[in-house]
Amino acid sequence: MAEQFTFFWKHRLSQWQHAPFVLGGITFTHAEQYMMYAKALLFSDREAAGRILAAETPREQQEIGRRVRGYDESVWVLFREGIVFTANYARFSQNEDQRELLFSTRGTTLVEASPHDRIWGIGLSADDPRARDRSQWLGLNLLGEVLMRVREALLWTFEFRRGIHAS
Repeated sequence: MAEQFTFFWKHRLSQWQHAPFVLGGITFTHAEQYMMYAKALLFSDREAAGRILAAETPREQQEIGRRVRGYDESVWVLFREGIVFTANYARFSQNEDQRELLFSTRGTTLVEASPHDRIWGIGLSADDPRARDRSQWLGLNLLGEVLMRVREALLWTFEFRRGIHAS
């Protein structure tokens, strides 16, 4: 059977979706906010971290995060997926509507079809015929990969809980 894809970009699965969650006693409005906040802390830029928490939109949060002092790509590569996993695990575990949306994609490959992002997305739009062939993707699809790991972790957790309560 051919691989089935769930394409998203500027969609409810995106990092920019408003879905508040709490981590470490701090309420984050978007997964993007946590990602940029954690990035700032990773590089010891507390001033940027504070500005990211105060910023109201994911666009502002991202802009501040792109200017974190002391940024080192080789360090970021080691931590970025874990940071995004942490944000999205919290987001989807604490927001039932978001979790049900994620669970509805079960059995499909999640693909961030951003024509502009070759790291978190595939570098192609969903309507590009190459998007349906993984070997033709121009990007890494890291967000899709992380969201699939979150989905599997949460499916296991919630199915396990249901099994205990059904016993």
